[in-house]
Parts: sequence; structure tokens; C-alpha cells
Amino acid sequence: MKHSGSGHHHATRFLRTTGQHATILPDTLVEGSFILSIGGAEQSHVNLADPADIFYEYLRRIGHVVDLAAAPGEPLSVLHLGAGALTLARYIQATRPGSEQYAVELERELLDFVLQKLPLPEGTRLHTHIGDAREALAELPPQVTFDVVILDIFSGPEAPAHIACTGFYEEAAARLRPSGVLIVNVGDEPGLTLVQSQATAMRQVMRDVAAFAETGMFSRRYPGNIILVGTRTPWPAEWTTELLARGPHPATVLAGVDLDKLSG
Repeated sequence: MKHSGSGHHHATRFLRTTGQHATILPDTLVEGSFILSIGGAEQSHVNLADPADIFYEYLRRIGHVVDLAAAPGEPLSVLHLGAGALTLARYIQATRPGSEQYAVELERELLDFVLQKLPLPEGTRLHTHIGDAREALAELPPQVTFDVVILDIFSGPEAPAHIACTGFYEEAAARLRPSGVLIVNVGDEPGLTLVQSQATAMRQVMRDVAAFAETGMFSRRYPGNIILVGTRTPWPAEWTTELLARGPHPATVLAGVDLDKLSG
């Protein structure tokens, strides 16, 4: 994929919704890669030269779940709730060309900024929607359903109450096809109270739920990310085997009764 020199990407944009500044800077260690920061905190990493290469471990884990959602290379219909720098949308286009993707982002300026400075791979079919994640679910055309819905907006215990609840998951599940997968990234503090509440809420809606993370996260001693995966069919045991093999390592997958200690 062609992209302009790094000078073009030294950029800053003011985000009116949150009153913060977003910046895009080249990653000096990885050729062709860029880092999106918001309010001074790193938020996303994009490799324009190789969109199938994901830098952040938690996003790599999500990518591995998406890999299992259908046969390799088969296009998927995917909804991204929380867009960031569209790292996963780029990954899905690279690994499953022709996929139909929707991205919902609260910050109009952020989405414009990312698409302008870090163009998507050629051929990407991405529909963008500005607004609240839950409201967007209701506003999508009624006939639009998805193989995969990815929620990546939780960062710490102050999760939006109208999204961190069973009602939201019911609405998200209603958008899934019969074999569809709901993937939720939960960034949490050591006690894992948010992870626990979200796993409980998802279990009330989905046929099965599993948690996938770096092994140390389940000790409840560190802040970090746990990926919750909801399926409309029984959790496939071979998915556990595959996810553990793909890593990043060390990895743990909790499903079935193993998840009880997390979700109560």
C-alpha cells in the first residue's frame, strides 16, 4: 500500500466532544507505523505498511478471535463500536478482503482526522457512523446484521452505565447473525469489578461467554485488558485450543464453569 512520508503524518487535531487533543506521530521503531494519542495517552498503533501486523497485545487477541469467526479469508460483516485508528478494520480488510464493515465513533473530528492522515487500505468497505454506541445500534437499518460485533470503549471502572448493562448486550445480540460473535474489550483495574459485571451481563444474553487474556490478568493483581467473547452457539472447545496456541503468550481462556469465578 502506498502512503506518504512521515512528515505528512506529524499532526494534531482538537476534539470538540472531549476537549482533548489527538496527535498522530510516526513510530520511529517500526517502519511505516504510526501512533495515535489522545490527551497525551497512546490510544492506537497502525502499521500502514502491513495492516495485518497488530502491535497491541489485546488487539492481537481480538484479531485472533475474528480469525475463528469464519473460514480463513472469507469476508465478514463486522460492526466496530469505538473506532480509534481503525486498527482492527484494517486487519480485517487485510486478512478478509471484501468484508463489509461499519464503525461507530463518538468523536467526528477523530474519525475525520484518522481517515485523512492514516488512509485505509485500498478496497476497504467501511461505513462510518458518528454518535453514541448504543444509539447507533438502533439507528442502523433494520436489515443490517453482523457476523462480528466488537465493542472497544471500556477503559476502567467509569464505563458508561447505559452500555455496561444487560439491555445493551440484548440490543447488540439482536444485530448478530445466528453464528455471530460478540467481542468486548474490557480495560479494568486489578479487582476486575468491571470485567465481572460485564461477563455476568453477557451471560444473561449470549448462549456462551469466554474470557481471553494474558494469564497474569486473572490473578486480579494488575490493571489491564480482558477480552470477553460471547457466542450464540455453545463455545467450541477447539477455539480455546486455537486461542491458546496463537497467543500472545502466556495466555488463558476461561469458558463454561471456569468462568464462574469471574462472573459470579
